[in-house]
Amino acid sequence: MTSAAPHPRLDELIATMERLRAPGGCAWDRDQTHASLVQYLVEESAELVEAIESGDDAELVEELGDVLYQVLFHADIATEEGRFTLEDVAAHMTQKMVGRHPHVFGDVVAETPDAVVANWDAIKAVEKAHRTSVLDGIPGGMPGLALADKTLGRAAKVGVAVAPAPVPATEEELGAQLLALVAGARDAGLDPERALRSALRGLRDEVRAAETPHTGDAHG
Repeated sequence: MTSAAPHPRLDELIATMERLRAPGGCAWDRDQTHASLVQYLVEESAELVEAIESGDDAELVEELGDVLYQVLFHADIATEEGRFTLEDVAAHMTQKMVGRHPHVFGDVVAETPDAVVANWDAIKAVEKAHRTSVLDGIPGGMPGLALADKTLGRAAKVGVAVAPAPVPATEEELGAQLLALVAGARDAGLDPERALRSALRGLRDEVRAAETPHTGDAHG
């Protein structure tokens, strides 16, 4: 007896996508490209974050499905164009996760979250050896606050730091403080997002300067 497919609903969703984009399916779906779907991917990702923060399981199921559908959509477009398939995407991700978890799939020991992160960073450094800066790979389109957090983390790796301002004890108080800061900027006619991104450009310049060998250094 043949065992049932382990994920029948996932297979059904994939088949639904393929039917919609097949000849005779949905004209709108067939007309989409990777580029035209970007806005929907951004929107669905934001809605997923909101669902996670709300703690509503029904919303979470729906928004996870929407993001999953975007993945299937992009893979189906690529399959039609003969570039790659959903199986290629899955195979690449499996290989990547196995390779980055040698403490699970190999003989490396990492018994704490910090040790796992240290291993992860070391493995990524080998995988991304072609990168010339710790800033490489940070998506410039990230929202300002997320981009700032990511950039500060990378900057610290090369010894570049920004003096931290005093912050309240809780995220609730911090949120209120950030909101008040934005309100003040608005009243003053200032654009807080643009201001933050401008400051980040300065920080990135500092990082790149720290990464550049100084003229006259001994090279042996």
